[in-house]
Amino acid sequence: MGFNNLVSHQPQYNATLSASDFVGMTRDGGACAPFPNTSVCGSTTNLDTRSEEQLAERTRIAQELHDTLLQGFLAVSMQLHTAVDHLPADSAAKARFSSVLQLLDRVLEQGRCAVQGLRAPNKDIASIGDAFARVPNDLGFPSAPGFRVIVLGREKELRAGVRGEVYRIGCEAIVNACRHSRARDIEVEVAYRPTELRIAVRDNGCGIGPKDLKWGRNGHWGLQGMRERAERIGARLRLSSRVALGTEVELCVPGRLAFEQSGGPGRPLN
Repeated sequence: MGFNNLVSHQPQYNATLSASDFVGMTRDGGACAPFPNTSVCGSTTNLDTRSEEQLAERTRIAQELHDTLLQGFLAVSMQLHTAVDHLPADSAAKARFSSVLQLLDRVLEQGRCAVQGLRAPNKDIASIGDAFARVPNDLGFPSAPGFRVIVLGREKELRAGVRGEVYRIGCEAIVNACRHSRARDIEVEVAYRPTELRIAVRDNGCGIGPKDLKWGRNGHWGLQGMRERAERIGARLRLSSRVALGTEVELCVPGRLAFEQSGGPGRPLN
């Protein structure tokens, strides 16, 4: 199965494979990093206050990103387009560089969306499951292991201060699995439980060593970033892995913090 944006909706909490069956983690020498400093705490009032403070800070960061990295990438893109236009039509390099330009254009568009998302809560994420399903194609990964997204339970609207953080944590986990795991299969599970939102990203790839699982690879900030995002929304983040068998990233957000309380009971999934 390739990156076909397949999203399976199942109203019952009945995962096709459990984490231990799919990955074989935390058994016989497997490693587990629950990130003990990531605790479930806070209230919706505190979360709203923090969201306002974060919005002000994000606006400042968005301005910096726009004026530095985004403008720099745009300049590189323009120069690369000019160089490719001057290559002979029958040049083998022209097709290769054209693919690079397409990827660069996608990255620029994602950068613009990220800057816009920093300035205001991202309300374009109508469905977390659908958004996760688009990640591999959006980032242009050349090889396609089996990939699927399973949505369990009745879909509920997420709070604005939580939605973007949940998406970015899940996106980082998917990108890591696609880029580093060398897995045959990658599965994303989105479970709308009565008392919590649970996101799990699991693969059957090469796994992560205990040291890297705990502290992250030197010079890489993905795991630390996921931990910090989880802390900001009062969620629990747990990473489990076993070398040569795979990895699972699990995020659990309490329902009182994750879900909008003013709406109805949630719409049934088809």
